[in-house]
Amino acid sequence: MGFGSYDESEQKDQNVDTDEDAAVNVHENDHDGNVEFEFDESEASLIDRLEEMKDDGDAE
Repeated sequence: MGFGSYDESEQKDQNVDTDEDAAVNVHENDHDGNVEFEFDESEASLIDRLEEMKDDGDAE
């Protein structure tokens, strides 16, 4: 068996016994609603702070 090869017989007919009652329901906590953000700082000030953080990350 060479690099990257596999046994195709292992790849077909994969049956998995699952207990769907015990499975995680990803939609259990879904909600419809809105999210709003209010900032005390101006957009320009926030962009300046973002640039400072990027520069700090480059210095490391």
